[in-house]
Amino acid sequence: MVAPDPVDARLLAVLAETGRAAVHELAQRLGMDPREAAMRLITLSGSGLPVLVGVECDPNGVRRALANAAAYGNYFGPPQSGPYAVHQSGPHQVQQPYGPQGPVSQPFPAQPQPQPQATWGPPQSAGWVRADQPQPKPVSRTGKIGSSLEADSLEGAHLQIQLVEVVDPADFLFTAAGYKLADGERAVVVHTEVTNASQVSYTSLPDMYLVLVTKTGETVTKAPVSLSSRPAHKLGVQPGETAGGHTVFVLPDATEVIQVRWSVRPEVDLNTLVWTIDD
Repeated sequence: MVAPDPVDARLLAVLAETGRAAVHELAQRLGMDPREAAMRLITLSGSGLPVLVGVECDPNGVRRALANAAAYGNYFGPPQSGPYAVHQSGPHQVQQPYGPQGPVSQPFPAQPQPQPQATWGPPQSAGWVRADQPQPKPVSRTGKIGSSLEADSLEGAHLQIQLVEVVDPADFLFTAAGYKLADGERAVVVHTEVTNASQVSYTSLPDMYLVLVTKTGETVTKAPVSLSSRPAHKLGVQPGETAGGHTVFVLPDATEVIQVRWSVRPEVDLNTLVWTIDD
């Protein structure tokens, strides 16, 4: 059996301490996304390790929820049985026994429409709007240490994220928490604060996709550790709430960090925020 990577090893170590725990509880202790923790546990279980990943529920409660959803048309159950014929002799000749079909519409020539006066620019640029419509206020996605930047979550929550501090190196904080660095490694601690300036709950881990960007363009993801003197982020930020947390990174001692980058997803998109680190 192949030895687990450091993240898996830490996850298994915490699981071994309790013997039995909910996935979200393990994820919270390690500062991980519960979905990632569940996927890793399932993979480890399939590799032969004595790990059982399960789920529990209230059967009657689940049945009532399904019944209520069906009553409001949100759940229709499995598809109804019954044969249907699909003829491949021509396009759009699918026979369906669900009732009489309406008359087949006939094509008609399209009428030319008057073209409004508009100014267009490249897609995703400020010019990609109608000239007679108000243009949105531009939002800055870049800044320096101490500045707050704005982004929207996948759920639609409007977030204001401040890069408060970057401690580099942070070896003394790392070792004081009981961890040990290998030869040629150093620790970096990033302190961020997230304000939910909307009425929509933010349900993800605020630093799930917070990374360091090196001078060579590589990214360094966070280490699965938390420091007692620098608490980690907790899952979710409620409307109107400001939540702070510290993210720990371990990287080669000679690596030069030039940016801190935050995203709502693993890949870079229009909501990605970047803070530049000055020398």
